[in-house]
Amino acid sequence: MTPQLDRRALLDNVSVRGFVFCRALAALVDEWIIELWNASGPPSKGAALVAVGGYGRAELSPGSDIDVYLIHDSGLDVAELAERIWYPIWDQGIKLGHAVRTVKETIALASDDLDTATAVLSVRFLAGDESLARELSEKGLAAWQKRSKRWLAELDERIIERHRQAGEVAFLLEPDLKDGRGGMRDVHGIRWAELAGTPLLPGDDDAIRDAYELVLSARVELHRRTGRHSDTLLLEEQDAVAEALGFPDSDVLMAELSAAARTIAWVSDELWARVELALEPPSRLRRLARNKELAAGVLLEDGAVTLAPGADPSSDPFLVLRVAVAAAQADARIDRATLGRLTNAAPIPQPWPDEARRLFVELFLAGRPAVEVVETLDQKGLWEPILPEWAVIRCRPQRNAYHRFTVDRHLCEAAANAAALVDRVDRPDLLVVGTLLHDIGKGRPGDHTDVGIELVAEIAPRMGFDAEDTIALQQMVRHHLLLPDVATRRDLSDDGTIAHVAEAVGDLRCLRLLDALTEADSLATGPAAWGNWKEELVGVLVDRVAHVLAGGSVADATDSGFPSPYQRDLLAQRRRILEGVEDQLVVVSPDRPGLFARVAGVLSLNGLTVLEAAAHSDGTGMALEQFRVQSNFDSEINWDHVIRELEKGLDGRLALEARLAERRRTYYRPRRLPGLVKHPEVIIDNVLSREATVFEVRAPDSMGVLWRITRAFHDLDLDITSAKIQTLGPAAVDSFYVRDSSGEKITDQAYLDEIKRALLFAIEGTAG
Repeated sequence: MTPQLDRRALLDNVSVRGFVFCRALAALVDEWIIELWNASGPPSKGAALVAVGGYGRAELSPGSDIDVYLIHDSGLDVAELAERIWYPIWDQGIKLGHAVRTVKETIALASDDLDTATAVLSVRFLAGDESLARELSEKGLAAWQKRSKRWLAELDERIIERHRQAGEVAFLLEPDLKDGRGGMRDVHGIRWAELAGTPLLPGDDDAIRDAYELVLSARVELHRRTGRHSDTLLLEEQDAVAEALGFPDSDVLMAELSAAARTIAWVSDELWARVELALEPPSRLRRLARNKELAAGVLLEDGAVTLAPGADPSSDPFLVLRVAVAAAQADARIDRATLGRLTNAAPIPQPWPDEARRLFVELFLAGRPAVEVVETLDQKGLWEPILPEWAVIRCRPQRNAYHRFTVDRHLCEAAANAAALVDRVDRPDLLVVGTLLHDIGKGRPGDHTDVGIELVAEIAPRMGFDAEDTIALQQMVRHHLLLPDVATRRDLSDDGTIAHVAEAVGDLRCLRLLDALTEADSLATGPAAWGNWKEELVGVLVDRVAHVLAGGSVADATDSGFPSPYQRDLLAQRRRILEGVEDQLVVVSPDRPGLFARVAGVLSLNGLTVLEAAAHSDGTGMALEQFRVQSNFDSEINWDHVIRELEKGLDGRLALEARLAERRRTYYRPRRLPGLVKHPEVIIDNVLSREATVFEVRAPDSMGVLWRITRAFHDLDLDITSAKIQTLGPAAVDSFYVRDSSGEKITDQAYLDEIKRALLFAIEGTAG
């Protein structure tokens, strides 16, 4: 009878985690494979089974592949033996990486293939002729060391590309634990580089061993939780993984993971910098060895920023910042010994002298390289003395799928982005500093904006900013969400909207700073936070507010040109007209209850998301509606098909509710994410607009939710004059400008309560 592998008892034993679990699972698989070997009638000598790769290291996670080589002497036929071992493994649904070769063939392949070359660095004997396993291990290491320059150069390129694709474990909210920068693969790379002759520096081995164990443990529990080979720790899995590893909550887990990954990345970067230097041709090494003074007491030597021999950090309070600026401007790493010397640096006097503030600003004006410089300083405890408030946000996850990064990395990314936008403002120093501090209040009790305003009242004077500049920085923190929120959630042709923003901002300087901050912040948030649509809306808002702040009238600023003369001509034809061009749909139709809702339903059914909409009635019974949409499939919109469907929908020949429900059951798979909209919410604003009541509806996104919301409005005999639709990850934040049947704002509280009740009922019918 063929031996079977039973992992259930081990998987259910929650007290066995991390390395212990990996070793236990590898031992269990070893026993099984040895049983398969013995049951297959193997030859007495001349053949052996060896584990390689992760299995060779005895680091099996529940979803890991099993990599096994059947090594044999030349001329020995082992094809039937291999099948008797491979097929039982496949029959259990386990992914098997396998090969049948002689030692000579394996070494020949390892001489030309990096994956094989690294695999045989972790050969572990399982069964058969142990001398073959020993021979493969010894010759594999010799071949690796013989071709070390070639392999290290190729491995270096692969690491760079892997980091580019997978991102960073330390700072991404949903990190790739295996392939991300600071993940498991980086530790494997370090070990391979060590075997090629590049040693770790003192203390690094212990540091990465502990960090690696935490990352590996998280991967083990992720595999257990999901039951599949997935190395990306998604937000919805983090609570369960934290509980399994004994952390009080997922925030603590992710902060610890971030710290561990930062350590791995730090050690890896330093080691590979030394590898790259060793791989340089002699002519370039001679050029690099020439000392170049970058600033007072700061040199560029061997491609790294170092301190001049006579530089004294203990007597120079600006030296840390001077080194940081030099490294960022030269896009070079800071030498490890130099970082050690800087730990004795004198503190910066308070309030900061002009020189300190100038250097701090220049660091971020260097752009992208500043991000890694700050990370380096923070890794060695040199950043917190400069900005003590950093301690609270360091490695702090945001628990929000709208964001990509931890709070600290988000702020660095945003400040670096702002450096590219300084031509929009007359105070670049306020721009980069205000952008760096805009979320500094996160992680503390209370609203992060209010807390941030209070913190900046302390930070700015400490940095030497005067009272006027401190107020400007506080305004940037106070209103850092104003432009994107208003642009995407409010009608920019409404007088009240433009007047409200102009009053809040106060002057053109602040408006320009907020404009640049908005783009820098959005780009640092994630791919869903900035695009052509949002950029256009923010641009329109800024232009209209600037017109008012420069002395122009609100009425002139809000003239949107809707309906256009062409659209008025369409209305005059007094018949149904449907026109779709690029991302715009125009609907002219006899006015009727539910027109907006029917159009929204058909668009949703055809995979189109409404971004914004406007409606107009000419008082003669005809209605004009204009929709801006985007395809959910990143494809060109087939307007001919959509318009045919619209004709059916407007004629009442489509069972919209049934078809949307069917499509939702078939295609829609919502992600259950913490930190997002869990329960529907309706916010009513009767102040901002002078002519309509604004309903802001927040809900988990779902196919057809817009149709249900708009149908609820029409069921209560309400007219939608405009709408802004925004999807933030799996959450929808939609705003509707609504009037009653007589064209007035809704002021009766009982009526408002009924509308809110209807909207919540409509949303709850689509959530889930």
